[in-house]
Amino acid sequence: MRILVLNPNTSAAMTAEIAAAARAAARPDVEIVCRSPYFGAEAIDSAAESYLSAVGVMDVVARLMRAGAFDFDAVVLAGFGEHGRDALAEMLSVPVFDIAECAAHVAHLIGRRFSVITTLARSIPPIQDRLLLAGLNAHCASVRACGLGTAEVDADPASAVQAIVEEAARAISEDGADVICLGCAGMAGVTAAISAKLGVPAVDGVAAAVALAQAVVGLGLSTSKAGVYAPGPDNPRSHWPLSQAIDSSRERSSEAIDSSRERSSEAMGL
Repeated sequence: MRILVLNPNTSAAMTAEIAAAARAAARPDVEIVCRSPYFGAEAIDSAAESYLSAVGVMDVVARLMRAGAFDFDAVVLAGFGEHGRDALAEMLSVPVFDIAECAAHVAHLIGRRFSVITTLARSIPPIQDRLLLAGLNAHCASVRACGLGTAEVDADPASAVQAIVEEAARAISEDGADVICLGCAGMAGVTAAISAKLGVPAVDGVAAAVALAQAVVGLGLSTSKAGVYAPGPDNPRSHWPLSQAIDSSRERSSEAIDSSRERSSEAMGL
C-alpha cells in the first residue's frame, strides 16, 4: 500500500515532521510519500492562504496524473480544516482523508465530546465549518486557539507544548471535553504531553488519517463516484497544472533573454 501525504504549506521542515508522524502511524508494509506544493505559503493562517493551498495540492496531484506517476492507494490532506479535500476527492478514484475529519471521527469513537486546540483564533471558524460539513459538529465541545501561529508552533516546540496543554486543560474543565484533537499537523508531537499531564486521550490528525486510510483501503473501499464526487466536466483549462505553466513561462523567458544577448553580441561584432 502506498499513501500520498500532502502538506498544504511549502515549509520543508513541517513537511519532514508530517512525514515522520505519518510513517510512525503506518504499518511496516505501507509506503508513505510526503509532498508539498510547488508554490504557496510557508504557513497557513488565513482564508487566502488556505484557498491558495488548495490550488497548490490540486496542482501537485494534477502533475502526477499528467505524468502517469500517480500510483497511490490513498491520499491524506495534512491541513487541519484547509480547503482542497473535496476537489481531490473529485479528481481521484482513491479515497482522500482530511486530517480534521479523521481526528474528529477517531475522537468520537473513544469519547463523548471532543475539543480541538488549534493555532490562532482566526483558524477557529474554518475548522468549525469543516466539522459541520462532515456532520461531526454535534460532538464537538469547543474549538480553542493556543494563540501561536503555524510557523511559531514549528519554530518553538517547547513553548507550543505549554500553550497547547494549557488550552486543552481549559477545554476539559470549562467545556466538558473528554478527548483532545490537535488542530494543526505541526502539533503531532504534543499528544503524549497532553495525555500525561491531563489524563485524557489526545488525537493527532495525521496519525488518525493514516490509520483510517489503511483501514478503508484494506476493506477494499474507495470514494463513491455516484454523486458529488463524480468526475467533473472536461472543460478546457488554461495554464493548468499551474506550476508547469509557470516553469514553461520561465523557460521561454530564459530562452528569449539568451537569444537577445546573442543578437546583441552579433550586432556588436563580438
